[in-house]
Amino acid sequence: MPPIALPHDAKAGPTKPEVRAVVQSKLTLTDDDHFAEVGSCTGAVTIEAAQRAGRVTALERKAERLATTEKNLAANAGSVRADVELRNAEAPEGLPADADALFLGGSRNFEAVLDHAVETEVDRVVMNVSRLEVAGRAAQAFRDRDLLEEVVQFQVSRGYELAGATSFDSDNPVYMLVGSATSDAGDEGGKRVATDGGRRAAEGIERDVGGADR
Repeated sequence: MPPIALPHDAKAGPTKPEVRAVVQSKLTLTDDDHFAEVGSCTGAVTIEAAQRAGRVTALERKAERLATTEKNLAANAGSVRADVELRNAEAPEGLPADADALFLGGSRNFEAVLDHAVETEVDRVVMNVSRLEVAGRAAQAFRDRDLLEEVVQFQVSRGYELAGATSFDSDNPVYMLVGSATSDAGDEGGKRVATDGGRRAAEGIERDVGGADR
């Protein structure tokens, strides 16, 4: 896919390219999918999803940020193939009932959004969190709804020149929760299996995030 352009700023800043790459790898969008996003902001995730999915519904509660999403989407019109609908709404209100994949870029109302995912049987759910305490609550919320398949924590560092050599600045760590509200007929004993062959069932995850919050 061609790299996207984000000429318009939403102040909150876009999800970093490396993080978006992991998000897309977990969503595994195809042209048959309806993708929904909660909190479109700059539109970075929306645009990349629109390069892969058949339909995209993006929610943003702040009108000025939704306007930024729209402008950045227009700047990438040549690479967008999906039918995209932008909604000025606060989730879960405004979320479609037929989404195949759902991305939560923030933690506002995330429990209600996850309830919606369960009710509408969203096949792929990905949530990004940057704060440890919220990550712990989110992991438990995924477990309580029998959604959780895996928790991934990663950090990106970027090189810069320092005294003729290369040093690194590190971004904040990202906690990514991945799950599904559908059952897979190919699962063993009701446990979903990761694409890399590793078991990802909620009861099998030993590396908890922020477990002290529970």
